Amino acid sequence: MRDTTTVGDELTDTQTTGAPATSAPVNKGKGKKKDREASLWSDAMRDLRRNPIFLIGTVLVLAMLVVSAVPQWFTQGSPFDAGACTLQNSLKTPSGDHWFGFDIQGCDVYTRTVWAARNSVIVGVVTTTLVIVVGGGLGLLAGWLGGIVDSFLSRFAEIFFALPLLLGGMLIMSALPGNAWTVSIVLATLGWPQIFRIMRSSVLQNKNNDYVMAARALGAGAWRITIRHILPNAIAPVIVVGAISLGVYISAEAALSYLGIGVQPPEISWGLMVSDASVRWLQAPHVLLFPAGALSITVLAFIMVGDAVRDALDPKLR
Repeated sequence: MRDTTTVGDELTDTQTTGAPATSAPVNKGKGKKKDREASLWSDAMRDLRRNPIFLIGTVLVLAMLVVSAVPQWFTQGSPFDAGACTLQNSLKTPSGDHWFGFDIQGCDVYTRTVWAARNSVIVGVVTTTLVIVVGGGLGLLAGWLGGIVDSFLSRFAEIFFALPLLLGGMLIMSALPGNAWTVSIVLATLGWPQIFRIMRSSVLQNKNNDYVMAARALGAGAWRITIRHILPNAIAPVIVVGAISLGVYISAEAALSYLGIGVQPPEISWGLMVSDASVRWLQAPHVLLFPAGALSITVLAFIMVGDAVRDALDPKLR
């Protein structure tokens, strides 16, 4: 109970003796976890962890990367060993000892399929890395600086952009030695303009935003603004296109090798195996089925990952 006493023009409360004192509880929050700041990347990661397509694609991609890195873990021998191929086994069908059968040269198709993953994945990973570094870097430079630098780089990129990927690769590879590294450099030379245009467009959209203006007003330098503000917000579409393009470059390598101007024997790639099997695929379909299946699954896995990343990073799709 409280008694109210009027003193002059003031109204005061006096607590009755024996009444318990009350006060608002103060929660200092010592044991409470600090709330994490929401961002595009944190939201994207949360969506990706819940996306079954991304999870399946990631498992397939990781499995293929492991197979390409250490193929000896999955086979008893190497296709490069002496006596690995015997003509007596030519075109034998799959069995319990040889899961994928034998090709026309009497080589174990399973062993060759596993070891062929190395060159195919090397081409995809190296080409995508070069394309993102070169195209993304030049696109960032052109979009941020603008003016004559932007005009020069844009016209320079259009020269390469006018060349179709496979046709240009055929013309260039016909005069170069065929191996995975040469194919990677050639495909990257023809593929970087796509990433350049995407990065340039993304930078132009972000460089006049409020957070960039605020950073300039606070005295941040051009380098700090570019690395801390522009790049993290402009890189998302580049990552999406890069993930999808990785499968495209693996397919391009297979096409070049199929035509005989990509990876050359004694090296192995899925494209070479498909090319060799195309002569007798009606007689022995297993020779074509397994390397073509491995190629298709790998390309599909990277496309699945790229599509899932695109859906997670595009706010319009939320």
